[in-house]
Amino acid sequence: MRYSRTRAGDMFLSSTAVVMAELVKLFICLGAVYYEEGGFRKFYEALHATIVKQPIDTLKVCVPSLLYIIQNNLLYVSASNLDAATHQVTYQLKILTTAFFAVAILRKSLRTTQWSALVLLVIGVVLVQLAQNTTAPLPSGIQQSHWLGFSAALTACLLSGFAGVYFEKILKGSDVSVWMRNVQLSLLSIPFGLGTCFLHDGETIRKQGFFFGYDSFIVFLVFLQAGGGLIVAMVVKFADNILKGFATSMAIIVSCLASISLFSFDPSFQFVLGAFLVICSIFLYGHQPKTVSHDKHTSAEKV
Repeated sequence: MRYSRTRAGDMFLSSTAVVMAELVKLFICLGAVYYEEGGFRKFYEALHATIVKQPIDTLKVCVPSLLYIIQNNLLYVSASNLDAATHQVTYQLKILTTAFFAVAILRKSLRTTQWSALVLLVIGVVLVQLAQNTTAPLPSGIQQSHWLGFSAALTACLLSGFAGVYFEKILKGSDVSVWMRNVQLSLLSIPFGLGTCFLHDGETIRKQGFFFGYDSFIVFLVFLQAGGGLIVAMVVKFADNILKGFATSMAIIVSCLASISLFSFDPSFQFVLGAFLVICSIFLYGHQPKTVSHDKHTSAEKV
């Protein structure tokens, strides 16, 4: 995303890229539902029964659909104004916002170690943000604003936290599969995304077309964004907290290394310290303390 917003040449419209990513995601999820159902007839009946016959249930997904569209557009704003490494570290504040909404909406309780991890996370992000004080000109001609980028990332974190918790509540409140829910999500996201396109970039689209600035790299980026979102959903479903923390930490490290290679990013000691604290907070937040099983406890009592 960062490279697509900094390279020279015609600048594509990020709002259209968000819509196209949702369209790709929709087709992937439809393929997954078809595979689960095992045939076209059952596939059609499942879609009809879940989406058409239950309009109220489908409309419940409108809230996260709209929020995710706004969030994805904000991520492009953040990527245009923050280097990739800083953006990646800052975006981990979604752990804080998700925890807040989980406590407020789902009435979850956090352990002391998790509260400590959230404090560590905030300190790390603050250090990373304070380490950034340059706004070098970009080949694309975009005028960078550090605080605009940070504000966009922070708002995206808030939307991500609320939408994620809301979506989790919907998933737990029904027997609809994750793939079918994602079909509903994309179906409703596309109209919202198109509305955003013509509201924000309508004049440019009318003059230069919906796919202005697209090339093979932007097509790759669209598929990357679509596939990445679905892979995250699979990680949440199938991986444990340790693997999730490891994957997120690797993402931060890879972003930093790629930024050094592609954008001549020079991480200061303050940035490295902040990123290290964020990585530590991710592992600390996902750590599950060992508990004595009921059987062992009962055996001990008998002895």
